[in-house]
Amino acid sequence: MTPQNIYIVGAQCTGKTTLVNALEAHYKANEPPEGQPAIIKEVARTVLVQYSFTAHDITSSTERCLALQKLILQVQLREEKRALESGAQWFISDRSGIDPIAYALQYVGQEGANVLLGSPEWAELKKRMQASLIVVCEAGVSWLRDDGVRLMPANTEEWGEFHELFCALLRREGLAFVTLSRAISDISERVQASVGAVGAASNHTVNQPLD
Repeated sequence: MTPQNIYIVGAQCTGKTTLVNALEAHYKANEPPEGQPAIIKEVARTVLVQYSFTAHDITSSTERCLALQKLILQVQLREEKRALESGAQWFISDRSGIDPIAYALQYVGQEGANVLLGSPEWAELKKRMQASLIVVCEAGVSWLRDDGVRLMPANTEEWGEFHELFCALLRREGLAFVTLSRAISDISERVQASVGAVGAASNHTVNQPLD
């Protein structure tokens, strides 16, 4: 059987990249039967730099925001193809195709999100996600920091609302996911909770929490 890919998704500043890096280290130390996963780094940062976008563009211009999210969706698909062509049987991805759609929904509106939802890129990405484990990192963690690149939430309420938007969007697209609780703060525990869900995604209901 084809190994499950793992997508680590959710609102900004919820420890996604830290978790992906820790999962990479875990599998290097504990060789899985299916071999080492390819690691897909967050593509949004690359797109921001390569195409001269800033986080401010997301909130200041709906046109610039939508153009950015389109590019992110396209690059996500490109990087997933590269990962699977690299010889690895599976991958772990820092974010996914659902992420730019969530940002388009939040900052452009449903019409903008529909542009991405109707794209051939999303059709291909969605099909792959349906056969994968999707872990949503819950907002509200204690390590929220402004690194000068990412779009920061205005307050804790906005942060939580964006998390709920993510979950609602996944449900509407029929994508099962598990939620990694913000109460799990230790990185080794976050890794074990995520690893424990691998191979069992078909048994999870939509929005099942990880203990």
